[in-house]
Amino acid sequence: MAFFLVCMSSLLLILLSSYAYQMLQATRHHLPPGPVPLPVIGNLLDVASRLPHRSLARLAERYGPLMTLRLGSAVVIVASSPAAAREVLRTHNGSITGRNAPDAWNGAGHAANSVFVLPPRRRRRALRRVGAEHLLSPRRLDGLHPAVRAAMLEMRRRVSESTAAPVEVGRMAFEAMADLMWRAMFSSVMDVATVGELHGVAREAVLLALTPNVSDFFPALAAFDLQGVRRGMARQMGRVYELIDQEIDKRRRGPETGGHDLLDVMLETSDQGNIDAVVMNRDTMRAFLTDLFLAAVDTIPGAIEWAMAELLQNPKTMKNLKEQLNSVLGSKTCVECSDIDDLPYLQAVVKETLRLHAVVPLVPNKVENVVEIHGHTIPKGSTVIVNLWAIHRSAEVWTDPSKFIPERFLGKEFHFQGTEDFEFMPFSAGRRICLGLPLATRMLHVLLGSLLKDFEWTLPEQVMKNGLDMSEKLGLTMSMATPLQAIVKGM
Repeated sequence: MAFFLVCMSSLLLILLSSYAYQMLQATRHHLPPGPVPLPVIGNLLDVASRLPHRSLARLAERYGPLMTLRLGSAVVIVASSPAAAREVLRTHNGSITGRNAPDAWNGAGHAANSVFVLPPRRRRRALRRVGAEHLLSPRRLDGLHPAVRAAMLEMRRRVSESTAAPVEVGRMAFEAMADLMWRAMFSSVMDVATVGELHGVAREAVLLALTPNVSDFFPALAAFDLQGVRRGMARQMGRVYELIDQEIDKRRRGPETGGHDLLDVMLETSDQGNIDAVVMNRDTMRAFLTDLFLAAVDTIPGAIEWAMAELLQNPKTMKNLKEQLNSVLGSKTCVECSDIDDLPYLQAVVKETLRLHAVVPLVPNKVENVVEIHGHTIPKGSTVIVNLWAIHRSAEVWTDPSKFIPERFLGKEFHFQGTEDFEFMPFSAGRRICLGLPLATRMLHVLLGSLLKDFEWTLPEQVMKNGLDMSEKLGLTMSMATPLQAIVKGM
């Protein structure tokens, strides 16, 4: 009993000492303001929510657009205004460009080779360059025109055959993007059963990626994987790895594909050995290809689902968009990339969707060197989160910020690159800007326009009566908590 009391007293002393030390550090470093942290857990209770982007936005209303939180042992600075985001993503981007991998990302050893979380060194830059030059450059994307058209026609065929029952919109978009990405990376077509399996794998993986995890808040406990998140992620990643391994082995054994796809490029680099700090071995190839695939098949379909949900609740906007599609496209069945510039209202609908429903609402970067922002010191090793969701819904920036008004984007030109318009940056900005932005900006318009061209969409009668569930579910990206289902008929 005496031993137990001594242990408890020692633990209490350690906790109080740690708490006092945190307070002294905050004063000495002139950190931004924030709620007072509790011993050990810090401010975890302040953001204890399945929707942390909303919790952080509420806290910012009280503590300001640059605030400090302690989540377990981690010091986190949250930027929630365009001015603060500009400092983080442009002014000091050379010093705030690292990234802490969520412990889940260590499943199957993925973090060691993931372009999403690699340190800002030569290896990460070289991998991004491989993707940018050999899959996502304008020339390469233009060359994907036949694959894009094939994927859109197949999607339209499936939609046409689904008039007897409600269509799960996000799943239709997922299948189209999975088809396109597999063709682009491997010059092959994925069978229907595998596409269906990967739909479940991708949904589970993106949820696990940002599941609140004790291993992230208290790294000393990470080895135990107390919640089993890392093990769950390893199972999902392992299945995608298995499919990619099959493509690699098939290419190694078989004849050339007749094209020059991304896998060809990576295998050629592998044969040349260590090129520009990249050892293009099997681990690197499958992690990189998995990153590209999962990002594309989750973010783009998720945004399409939100866009359709907003349009179905705004019949006038839907009517205006369909009128423009029919006027510009005429008898064409699908939107093509070359049509996008002639469809300004479609562009406005896509931008307004991304403003209201940020695909990745929270952008976390690690501080590599101490910087000063707005008179506050941001310490090395801390994490800076830019709350895109809060910026995109700020009443100080946007009129009627919670309303779906595509027309707001017709009067002023906003760019996706996040170079000037820090009030609108759905793909982030700076050195960590989304690698897949060129693909996403094309496919969001092509997918949405092709779903609307020649089809009439309505909500099921019960949903029209009770209202559409627009609640959110946050994983690696923000998706609809209840998958959108809609009734479709040909025009």
